[in-house]
Amino acid sequence: MNLDQINDIPDILMEFLEYHSTVRGHSDRTVMAYYTDLKILFRYLKQRRRLVPRDVPFDEIDITDVDLDFIKAIRIEELYKYQSFSPEYIGENRSLSAASRCRRTSSVKSFFNYLTTKRHLLEHNVCQELDMPKRQASLPKYLEESECERLLAACDGPYLYRDYAILMLFISCGLRVSELVSLNVHDIYEDHLRVLGKGNKERVVFFADGCREAIDDYLAVRNSEKLPEKDKDALFISQKNCRFGVRGVQQMVEKKLKLAGLDATRYSPHKLRHTAATLMLKNGVDTRALQEVLGHSNLNTTQIYTHLDNSSLHEAAMANPIGRKKREKPTES
Repeated sequence: MNLDQINDIPDILMEFLEYHSTVRGHSDRTVMAYYTDLKILFRYLKQRRRLVPRDVPFDEIDITDVDLDFIKAIRIEELYKYQSFSPEYIGENRSLSAASRCRRTSSVKSFFNYLTTKRHLLEHNVCQELDMPKRQASLPKYLEESECERLLAACDGPYLYRDYAILMLFISCGLRVSELVSLNVHDIYEDHLRVLGKGNKERVVFFADGCREAIDDYLAVRNSEKLPEKDKDALFISQKNCRFGVRGVQQMVEKKLKLAGLDATRYSPHKLRHTAATLMLKNGVDTRALQEVLGHSNLNTTQIYTHLDNSSLHEAAMANPIGRKKREKPTES
C-alpha cells in the first residue's frame, strides 16, 4: 500500500510514517508494519477507554481524531496490556507470539522516540521504562559445509550456471534475497560487488575465487537480448526474460533443496544467509567484520556503528570455505 492511499489515521501518525519512509529510507514493509501496529494501538486505547460504543467492530473504530493530548495521556500499564492484545483472539485462550509482541513494542517505542527527540512534542517519553517482551533465544538454522556442497551439486539443467551463481552468492556472501534480485551487471567488480541493502544503504561485499568463477560462468551464458529496457542491466534473468524476482528465487532454492535431499521446509534463502554467517564465524571471522559483511544495522546503535576497513571485509569473504570452492567441470567425451 502506498502512503498516499492511507486516509484512516491521524496526521501525527502519517507524519511519523513519512519520516521513516523518506528520511530514514525504510522499506515499504517496515513502514506498513508501523502503520498496522500503531493503528491497532489507537483502536485498542479508544476501546479500552470506552470512547466508542461497544457494538462498533474493532476494525471500524475511527482513529483520525487522535491528537497529541490523547497520546500524552497514554500510560505505561496500557502499553504493557497492548503488547499481547489481539482483536482476533478476543474470547480465546490464545495470544500473540513473542516475535509479534517484540515487533509491536518496537513500533511503539519508535513512535514515542520520534515525538520526543525529533518533533519535541513530548516532555516525557513513557516508553523509556517500557520493557521489551522476553523472547526465547533460538539458534538460526543453517546448513553444514557438506550440505552446502550437496546443494550446489544439485544445480543442473538449462539454468545451471545462473542457479549455481545465485546459491554461491547466498552461501558465500550472505546476501538477502531482496539484495540479490536487485543486483545489476555493473554492480560486479573483480573481487567484490556493491549491494543496496536495507534503508538504501550501499555496502561492499567481497567474494573469493570460487564465487568469482561462478559469476563468470553465468555471465558467459547470460542472454539479455529479449529483456525489456527496464531490466537490461539485471544480473539474474528469469525464464520469462525479465529480472529474476524474489518469489522465483525462493522457488528455485526450494527445488534445489529437494533435489539435494534436504528438508525444504527448514531452509530458505534467508537460512542460506545464516549459513554464510555461521561458516564465517566458524572459520575465525571477527563478529564486527561479519556485521559489516551482512549489512546488519540496529536502529538504536546506528550512530555508534563500527565500520571496518576493506582488508577485514576481504578476509571475511576469504574465510568462507564455500566461497573458495570451484564447480567440477564435466569431462568432455
